[in-house]
Amino acid sequence: MSTKRFKTSFMKDVSKTLRQNIRDWGMYIALLTIMAIFTITTKGVFISSRNIGNLIDQTGYIAVLAVGMTLVIVIRDIDLSVGFLAGFLGAVAAISMVSWHLPVYASIPVVLGLGVLAGLLTGFLVAQMKIPAFVATLAGWLGYRGALQLATMSRGTIIIPSDAFNAIGNGYIPDIPGIGILPGVHKLTLILGVVAIALFIISAINNRRKMRAYDSKVLAMHLFIIELVFVSALVGAITWVLAGYRGLSWTGVVVLIVVIFYNFVMSRTVLGRHIYAVGGNPEAAELSGISVKKVTYVVFASMGLLAALSGILFASRFKSATTTAGTLFELDAIAAAFVGGASPSGGVGKVTGSIVGAFVMMSLTSGMNLMGIDISYQYIVKALVLAGAVIFDIAARNRARE
Repeated sequence: MSTKRFKTSFMKDVSKTLRQNIRDWGMYIALLTIMAIFTITTKGVFISSRNIGNLIDQTGYIAVLAVGMTLVIVIRDIDLSVGFLAGFLGAVAAISMVSWHLPVYASIPVVLGLGVLAGLLTGFLVAQMKIPAFVATLAGWLGYRGALQLATMSRGTIIIPSDAFNAIGNGYIPDIPGIGILPGVHKLTLILGVVAIALFIISAINNRRKMRAYDSKVLAMHLFIIELVFVSALVGAITWVLAGYRGLSWTGVVVLIVVIFYNFVMSRTVLGRHIYAVGGNPEAAELSGISVKKVTYVVFASMGLLAALSGILFASRFKSATTTAGTLFELDAIAAAFVGGASPSGGVGKVTGSIVGAFVMMSLTSGMNLMGIDISYQYIVKALVLAGAVIFDIAARNRARE
């Protein structure tokens, strides 16, 4: 009888937790479902070490854009200029190394600095001149597209000869030599995965203790243990898959650094709270002493920085800068942000969600390519996924209000 009561209580707790967190967990469930479907339909090719490694590299330049776009959407704005800004700054990086003969360690800071300046310009138009973000960034879209054409006009495609720069988009972290166990497996990647799992468990336990100290609601202990086991198993599985090919790529390292940094800023700092406050209610935020203008400047400067990083990742992956670089990047980033849980009404959105959203969209592309599905049908499927994500978000918000 006690076992039956435990099962009933357990199922009630699970059901209640799912209802309360469905908005946050829905995207993870969607990603796992998509990956499971493509694993079956491609007879395991989709989940192979080589394909997952390539998927991470293909997603990198969109993922970093999606992080910045999430912050922009949180404050109720949009940035249409980032695609061609990324393409233009990728071309600047190529020109700086090929024509100006700058070393990689000088070229990258220059490009990142230009990205920040471009973001500040957009922030000035939006915050100071009161131009709607849609119009200001549409102007940027046109301007940066023209700038990209001018930058690549004389050569068309600018080949980047720097091995160090190209390794950012194509290289992998080195392995630890001289270890005889597990031949053919990338040991350093496995070690990093184990460290990541340990840090996650320690962080989760500490957060639970802090929440209980302030009498905040926490998951029931059995659900908390299940969460730890599930996330640890997921991270362990991804680590094992990556270690089976060439390990963690430098693109993956860059994305992880961006996610960790921005997740910390948005969840643990005053600036992050101010960004959410401005998105939730700009007028109330201003009355409470928050400078909406400063927050707008910071968010758009951050967007420019990440656009520059995206351009670097894209140029290094293809070892060149082209006239079409950046095309539709902004729409992929916006789609990833919305699929990842950002709300069109502002004030809602997570950095981790944007990364999951980016992997959802790129997993669809990778899986359908492996299945040989025509590109026209791929766009239709992506449209349905995006529309479904927004409908799901609206339904979840309406249910939360009831």
